[in-house]
Amino acid sequence: MDVFDELLRGVRGKGAVFGRSVLYPPWSLRFTDGAYLTLCVPLRGAGWIVPEGGGAPHRVGLGEAAIVRGPAPFLFTDEPAAGTRPGTGTPVREVRWPDGRPGEGPADDDELTGPTVLLAATYDVQAEVPQRLLRVLPPVLVVPDDHDCTAMRDYLEAQIAGVRPGRQIVLDRLLDWLLVCTLRDWFDRPEADPPKWYRALGDDVAGPALRAMHEDPAHPWTTAGLATRAGVSRTTLAKRFTEIVGEAPVAYLTEWRMTLAADLLTRPELTVAAVARRVGYADAFGFSAAFKRLRGESPSAYRRAAGSLPRPERRERQEREAPAG
Repeated sequence: MDVFDELLRGVRGKGAVFGRSVLYPPWSLRFTDGAYLTLCVPLRGAGWIVPEGGGAPHRVGLGEAAIVRGPAPFLFTDEPAAGTRPGTGTPVREVRWPDGRPGEGPADDDELTGPTVLLAATYDVQAEVPQRLLRVLPPVLVVPDDHDCTAMRDYLEAQIAGVRPGRQIVLDRLLDWLLVCTLRDWFDRPEADPPKWYRALGDDVAGPALRAMHEDPAHPWTTAGLATRAGVSRTTLAKRFTEIVGEAPVAYLTEWRMTLAADLLTRPELTVAAVARRVGYADAFGFSAAFKRLRGESPSAYRRAAGSLPRPERRERQEREAPAG
């Protein structure tokens, strides 16, 4: 399995889009739902994303895609100075269609001739696995119109205008695809700052070892076994992997296993022993010791806290406990 695919496999839109909204100057939309990520794609015209509470405005033009990392509110506006005025903008607490019904838009197609039409989707990412990649994103990123995702814009617009059965499901999946495509293109850009392990995936020595650990984290990997997979000596792998990733292969494996375990622990049907087996530990005792060493609390305590915290507080907790890089 491709590591990028694995990390983003569980990221899905909330099933509501804000589309076919004709915005005549002066206009501002204030996004206040606290989503982990918001994808903004102008179908007509352009606008500015202005983070609330400070931060430089970011222009988003036709054919471009922007991703805003929450949970702080932000404006999508025709005038970047609007962000300096308190209370500016029509509140958008959930990204929906203008008449308030998800997946239902006004029937008059002539409105698409307006100057700006925005399509957006929100993603409330709770799982630790995708956050391993997404937490390094800047507050706002814009992928220019030379990326390979722009061909989807016209198709998205056609789906929005249609009334065929299953339209909302098709839109959800197209928006998920566009999000992943935009993220992939962003991480390939020189201004991006991906984690060290992400860049290591392209290395001839560290890459095969990383992919092996992600493909089968429960396997009893050793440095020697990973070196065999990479086709190099144990010493060569240990040196090269540590230089690029910043930690030894087995240390990386342990941290990756604990990331997987953190998500598994939120599933009440799985016992701690079952979680331990799924991430490569023969018994719950060894797993619990490793989890507490890396996470600062026992698996049972983590499960209780994760289940009791509201989503914003849980997200802040995950950010605090996230390992660097």
